[in-house]
Amino acid sequence: MTKYIFVTGGVVSGLGKGITSASLGNLLKSRGLTIVNQKLDPYINVDPDTMNPFQHGEVFVTEDGATTDLDLGHYERFTGVNLRKDANVTTGSIYRKVIERERKGDYLGATVQVIPHITDEIKRRIKGISNDVDVQITEIGGTVGDIEILPFLEAARQMRKELGQENVMFIHVTLVPFIGPSTELKTKPTQHSVSMLRGYGISPDIIVLRSDRKLDEDIKNKVSLFCDVSYENVINAPDLDDIYDVPLKMHSEGLDVAVNKRLNLNTEEPELNEWKNMLSLKKESTKDVKIAILGKYFGLPDSYMSVVESLKHACLQNKVNLDLQWIDADNYDAEDISNLDGVVVPGGFGVRGIEGKISAIQYLRENKIPFLGICLGLQCAVIEYARNVCGINEANSSEFSQNTKDFVIDLLPNQDLDKDDVGASMRLGTYPCKITKNTITSEIYKEEVIYERHRHRYEVNNKYREVLEKNGLIFSGLSPDNNLVEMIELKDHPFFVASQFHPEFKSRPWEPAPMFDKFIQSAAFSQNTEKITSTKMKVKD
Repeated sequence: MTKYIFVTGGVVSGLGKGITSASLGNLLKSRGLTIVNQKLDPYINVDPDTMNPFQHGEVFVTEDGATTDLDLGHYERFTGVNLRKDANVTTGSIYRKVIERERKGDYLGATVQVIPHITDEIKRRIKGISNDVDVQITEIGGTVGDIEILPFLEAARQMRKELGQENVMFIHVTLVPFIGPSTELKTKPTQHSVSMLRGYGISPDIIVLRSDRKLDEDIKNKVSLFCDVSYENVINAPDLDDIYDVPLKMHSEGLDVAVNKRLNLNTEEPELNEWKNMLSLKKESTKDVKIAILGKYFGLPDSYMSVVESLKHACLQNKVNLDLQWIDADNYDAEDISNLDGVVVPGGFGVRGIEGKISAIQYLRENKIPFLGICLGLQCAVIEYARNVCGINEANSSEFSQNTKDFVIDLLPNQDLDKDDVGASMRLGTYPCKITKNTITSEIYKEEVIYERHRHRYEVNNKYREVLEKNGLIFSGLSPDNNLVEMIELKDHPFFVASQFHPEFKSRPWEPAPMFDKFIQSAAFSQNTEKITSTKMKVKD
């Protein structure tokens, strides 16, 4: 029978419930258990697909094409377990399902209420993902006290009542702030948070204390006393320089030991040598590489979470230190790019920033600076090449619209931007890509067909493929039917490669995405080469 662990948060959001859940999954898997992670999100959006990246961060895409919360990326990167659509549940999706059932008469005319109908649907979603794994870790988003999460907490409380104390436990992640003027660490927010959680019928079994520094025994004893949790089950999670150090810190604090004891898992000590050996590569780093992400969602760094993590993975395996720079596609000039070792132009939606990306890609192409394009990055690279090499005057302006049949970048078939559920019409999930022989891409992947995750509704217009190829643009990856361009590259350049898919979603710290790996290799190798400045460029608001 599957054991269930619910992870809740208190005081403030953004404390690291996702990293805590991912780290626990890592440790339990290292103990030989089968695990799966899940995220319950309290917002009423059906999924995060159309949410503003400035508010919510990146949208993570699963193998089966679900657009999900970014915490699922953490889960996959820490545990190596590929998740499915049902690993992310939102209030919007719950209510939509219940209303659909009510309209069909499934409730036989009963008055539909939060309890039992909403909570029953939540429990069904929680249980539906386990597939007989040993342990399921379900993170409940938001904080205790948020009105939106009450049905999720109630559903979790009911599950412990139904399945028994020995099969369900709760971990509460909360903040211990440091008050500067008085130089004191305060446990009162944690006490209030736990008290409120108890008011909903849930007593935490383990409390994880987030802090900006290591906590002493007095603080942990105080939390143990006032929150009625044993001292061994009070875990300190101080800020660390590298999130991949968190599992080791959690192990040293006894998190997995406490879970093992509480749920009677009867497992041995975790095998962490491979994880430790991977992290030890940082000590062997010999030089820095200065890499920029040129995008437009910089109000929240989480907007490009998987891209940043993929760069870290590649740098770790190549034993170099990442010096990450951020460049706003709407506000930069040539000097911002000229001293870089490489630039990533990631995906995005909307017209803003496109012209800035196109100008930057021209500079990177002409000045032989390594370039990695992803999704919109590929599309902007094709537009730039069509304009400045092929002389195609009608190459897309900043305005991507439904009237794109005469543009180099065209809407995919069956796309309808006027549909109510526009996100559902995108090309989402894992699709095959056939690699062209004797290309840089074939050296990167060393396979004839690869499978990567997609999230887009625009593609290279086949009307222009012949003229682009004649002028030197190489289509190094195509769909198996040759109808869709998946990858492009250029010869006589240190690294100029772009993909329509998102390789960052499959990158792991022990196995970096091949494109990122080769990009970092090229950036490190070519960083001392002379750069010309043939393109005069200035993009400012």
